[in-house]
Amino acid sequence: MDRRKAADLARRYVELSNRHVLDEVFPMFDPNATYQSSQFGLFEGLDEIREMMSGFFSDFPDVHWTVDDYCADSDDTVSFEFTMRATRAETGQSVERRGRETITFTDDGRIRHVEVDVGQSG
Repeated sequence: MDRRKAADLARRYVELSNRHVLDEVFPMFDPNATYQSSQFGLFEGLDEIREMMSGFFSDFPDVHWTVDDYCADSDDTVSFEFTMRATRAETGQSVERRGRETITFTDDGRIRHVEVDVGQSG
């Protein structure tokens, strides 16, 4: 894989997430992928990632990420700064989080690891 393809895959991942198309997001992950979030902890394997993401989208049904630029750090790793805006379903509280996400891909273009470092306001 090259840097352009990695950046395109990261863009696609965010696009599908913003459209809330989890049935198309999950196949992007390697079955043994890991997902590390500064807020939510470590998730190992697609089953744990699926459960975490499904719960997150249920808690924040209008969630949307804004990304200005995708930086291909290497042929298999892309990082980007994001702003996430959402409304917490349970309380109606508006939430805004800014952070940095790094996605590492396998040779065949599946997500191997996601690292999310988040700050929070709102």
